[in-house]
Amino acid sequence: MRHLAILILSAAILPAQTARHVTTPKEALGFNVGNDYHVANYTQLETYWKKLAAESDRVKLVDIGLTAEGRHQWMAIVSSPENLKNLARYQQISQRLAHAEGVSEENARTLAREGKAVVWVDGGLHATETVGSQQLIEMVYQMASRTDAETMRLLTDDILLCVAANPDGQELVADWYMRETDASRRSLTAFRGSTRST
Repeated sequence: MRHLAILILSAAILPAQTARHVTTPKEALGFNVGNDYHVANYTQLETYWKKLAAESDRVKLVDIGLTAEGRHQWMAIVSSPENLKNLARYQQISQRLAHAEGVSEENARTLAREGKAVVWVDGGLHATETVGSQQLIEMVYQMASRTDAETMRLLTDDILLCVAANPDGQELVADWYMRETDASRRSLTAFRGSTRST
């Protein structure tokens, strides 16, 4: 009977102690962000971010419009689950402080105390400068998965808006770069001499 009681108690406690698995970039892409001779295209970024949004209550995706080539441009909003539930309120506070119309100094201080720091992080505007778009993949993963005190503080105090600045260029450059099956032959040198705009 004692063993049965321990088993039941363990089963009740286990879900609370088991952290929800958040898919790593390597699991999703087949390589770690920053690995030599590997660059993720925008389709991979989009698929991965959708996976993270489904797995983590710290990530919400918002479609901010279509690119010139018709791709959906996603913004990953990353913050604590509590902040994400109150996004409309924090947006209202930010708008009131930004416009400052009819806001006294006292009101502004009160709003600033209630609000959150909103931080825009983009990357990949110049598509051949590939690190910018790739760091977004890693950053959103780290903020969705880490549990250290500093990450938790950042998630509580801030709302991150992460945006791939040039989805079409990222897709073009990454696909061109990854076309070589022999990784050691991959290089951006020839692409930089190309006349095609990115």
